[in-house]
Amino acid sequence: MMEALIEVRALAKHYPVPKRRLLEKRSVLRAVDGISFRIGEGEIFGLVGESGCGKSTTGQMLVQLVKQTAGELLYRGFPVGGRTGKELKRLRQDIQIVFQDPYSSLNPKKTIGWTLEEPLVVHGIGDKPERRRLVAETLEQVGLDPGFANRYPHELSGGQKQRVGIAAALILAPKFIVIDEAVSALDVSVQSQILNLLKELQRKRGLTYLFISHDLNVVEYISDRVGVMYLGKMVEIFTVGETGGQPLHPYTRALFSSVPDVAARRERVALQGEVPSPIHPPSGCAFHPRCPLATELCRTEAPELKAVGPGHEVSCHNYEEANVTR
Repeated sequence: MMEALIEVRALAKHYPVPKRRLLEKRSVLRAVDGISFRIGEGEIFGLVGESGCGKSTTGQMLVQLVKQTAGELLYRGFPVGGRTGKELKRLRQDIQIVFQDPYSSLNPKKTIGWTLEEPLVVHGIGDKPERRRLVAETLEQVGLDPGFANRYPHELSGGQKQRVGIAAALILAPKFIVIDEAVSALDVSVQSQILNLLKELQRKRGLTYLFISHDLNVVEYISDRVGVMYLGKMVEIFTVGETGGQPLHPYTRALFSSVPDVAARRERVALQGEVPSPIHPPSGCAFHPRCPLATELCRTEAPELKAVGPGHEVSCHNYEEANVTR
């Protein structure tokens, strides 16, 4: 595998749950519960899973918008946590995020030009003419006329706002960008334009992405590898495309079997039951209450994420049986 730009080791985020009764034991909500993975430099790593599985929380921890409860995050081999002052400021230049709702991240009272120029001012980059030039160039790179710098957010369409959100992430020339559900609120035709733009920018600038989405078609299209989360845990990581192997975890197989694909003729695997509460997760494997292959071992012992092939890791006691029976 290529050299890791981002490395996550047993990363966790737990939120305390207020007690409703005096004698009640204090509980925690395990939003992310000890996940580990690596993202190679220049790679697009997709992150998928059902709503509430911890995808967005993971992305927010990687850009340090949310501080982890436990575990370690490394950027170019050096710990991210605990950085302050100039070190943290420098890290902010290298690591950026594109949010799901671009309108909520844009100041409605400020022009697009002000929004893009302000990070340059904060980081002391260039004089005013240089900053204006960088704003104009960045707008052009995301497919917008430089004249958009004089517009306000309410004057833009959804796709144009998302392009501005991408420009805001690019303006400081980062190395790594978290893209959190950035196309989910857009029309299908606009989605394809934004996805192609992201791929083009990644190729031209040598960027590394963590691409978070619940849309499996989108993730398969844009990603080099995919990580699958369930109830705060990473259950499988595999390579997509012609060189990739087939998913082995029962949950991953069920998830991807729901994607319409006439050519692949995937057999639909229906999941039974509901996702358990992250406040009271099941013992053993978190997926065992819904898994058709669950055994007593699954109910009592949590499986580790282990390598089963090149670029392929799975967290399942019975993944070999799942491979045979599919």
